[in-house]
Amino acid sequence: MAEHTHYSNDYLREILGSVKTIALLGASPKADRPSFGVMRFLMSKGFRVFPVNPGQAGKEILGRTVYATMADIPEPIDMIDVFRAPEYLGEVVAEALALPERPKVIWGQLTVRDDEAVKPAEAAGIKVVMNRCPAIEMPRLGL
Repeated sequence: MAEHTHYSNDYLREILGSVKTIALLGASPKADRPSFGVMRFLMSKGFRVFPVNPGQAGKEILGRTVYATMADIPEPIDMIDVFRAPEYLGEVVAEALALPERPKVIWGQLTVRDDEAVKPAEAAGIKVVMNRCPAIEMPRLGL
């Protein structure tokens, strides 16, 4: 199990350099919301981002179809980027573990951390990052 207070630069570089597809949970169509800005940033860096928000399912955010659940995404995802409150992280992990092809990474955004909730994901070999933002980490790491 990883220690989630500090992540090495190499660990973050390896993750961000290996993923291609990202499920962005809690995606918002509102341009002033952090999830919207992060989604735009990730897309600008060449990632295929699949917005997930049950209340927006079937609509589009930044030209991408919104899905109600991760299970609805039509292709395997490498990383789950979580814009949901920490108390929902256990549900996110359970949904990720139920996918036919499990993601490589679960990434909890700033303030999204629950060390107990991610233990089943880590036990299944899924890498975990919490309380970090890829849109902050990538420029910091020169990616």
